[in-house]
Amino acid sequence: MEDPGRSVYRLASLDGAPHPVLDAPYDSLEAAELAAQSWCAGQGRLSGLAERGIAVEVQTRAGVWRTVDYPLSCLRSARHESAWR
Repeated sequence: MEDPGRSVYRLASLDGAPHPVLDAPYDSLEAAELAAQSWCAGQGRLSGLAERGIAVEVQTRAGVWRTVDYPLSCLRSARHESAWR
């Protein structure tokens, strides 16, 4: 049984559906963001923009998912990533 005081996070596509590759529960916002950034720097670099657009969501006490962040590194194109380094 879930701890009612513990937040659960997930990674979703920008349309609000669970992300097709990264759909898993995360214990913290930081863990979810790290998973998204690692994927975007690796396997995700070869994916289309629709898959690279990632939102981090938290589950409310009512069981509804709410968007809390967008890892910006996932939204940049490979050309722009090199300019930001």
